[in-house]
Amino acid sequence: MANVERAKYGAAAFAGLTGKLPGPFPRTIGPNTAGYLQEVLESGLSCDMIGRFERAFAEELGVKHCIAAPGCTPSLAMLASALEFDHADEIIVSPITDYGTLQGLIRENYIPVFADTAPGSVNMSAETIAACITDRTRAIICVHKTGMMNDMDPIMELAAKHNLVVIEDCCQAVFSTYKGRPAGTIGHAAAFSFDSEKTMGSDTGGCIVTNDDDLAERMRFYGQSRGAKMQPHFGRLHVVPGYAFRMPLCTAAVTLGQLEIVHENVAQRDKMIRLQTELMAQIPGIIPLPIPDYQEVYSCWMVCINLAPGAFTCGAEEFGDQLAAEGIPGAGIGNYYLMPEALTFLNENAQAGKYPYSKPPASRDYRYDETTCPTAHDTLQSLVRWSTFCEKYEPEHCRLAAEIVRVVADRNRS
Repeated sequence: MANVERAKYGAAAFAGLTGKLPGPFPRTIGPNTAGYLQEVLESGLSCDMIGRFERAFAEELGVKHCIAAPGCTPSLAMLASALEFDHADEIIVSPITDYGTLQGLIRENYIPVFADTAPGSVNMSAETIAACITDRTRAIICVHKTGMMNDMDPIMELAAKHNLVVIEDCCQAVFSTYKGRPAGTIGHAAAFSFDSEKTMGSDTGGCIVTNDDDLAERMRFYGQSRGAKMQPHFGRLHVVPGYAFRMPLCTAAVTLGQLEIVHENVAQRDKMIRLQTELMAQIPGIIPLPIPDYQEVYSCWMVCINLAPGAFTCGAEEFGDQLAAEGIPGAGIGNYYLMPEALTFLNENAQAGKYPYSKPPASRDYRYDETTCPTAHDTLQSLVRWSTFCEKYEPEHCRLAAEIVRVVADRNRS
């Protein structure tokens, strides 16, 4: 491993990016954040800053429970630990996402099944999910990729028909709305990210929200109390293998401060991505992600465009490199978001019959590669994205970005 280039996250992943457009760093910080941090210090680390954030975030969403965690990946792992399904039970997941969506499922020995994306979308649909349901299916994880909401009503109807749990991955979609409902309030539980590069960027952090009292208690027990209960005259008894996924006090302070400015930031992102989409759609050969009518607020974290088939003499990677050279910082491809291809260990384990892919407990064979979800694969082959889109964008930045795309497009036309 000595010669492996490790992946970078947060500000480190954006360091060195240059261009003509704003980037997310340095982040805008809520005006009360310093005061909340001071409270933590003056209390000698004894204040209830975590509880204050949890109550405030739950109130903003209109849900009963918010369980704060150190990040989005541990949040989803905490949720996975509390599901109590059998090993080798199947969880349907969007194929275009990040490893954090799946890490907890894999550690709990559940088997991810990737439903293909809908044509022209980076998200699944009820139709693509239905094709994957078996007698071992227990849950669906809907990833609202880029902040774009899945069409949730048909998915919830399908889940109810098959008695499936629905989890929303809202790590890129904080305060996006679907038919008037905020992301994270439609399914049975939802995960959020407050990592520094995300829309509500804190120093790190994440949470799970739910209206299910029993699930919330199990998450706190499995995910934060390390699966330990107190035994009189003895102390802690660890009755299940749990975790210590507790949000730090200072992270809670920063995240609480960021919650107070997130709505204005989201409103600006929504306004700017709609303008950006309109401008991109005017460029021949450029296909921006369509914003569905059911999405009143698009809390966009990432701009994505597709190149029309045969329109250009170069592929998406070269097109993205040219955009970056012309001034769009961080422009490039997103092939690594295709989880059946990016998580190479999954296919290795499946082909080797390594637990839980051994039979039993698995009841069939699995394979993960670029052919698993052909629509998603083809979408990413022509996709160019930049995740430096942020609330700092103004109309002139959208027009500049569109002009850069137009210049590169005209240069490479077939």
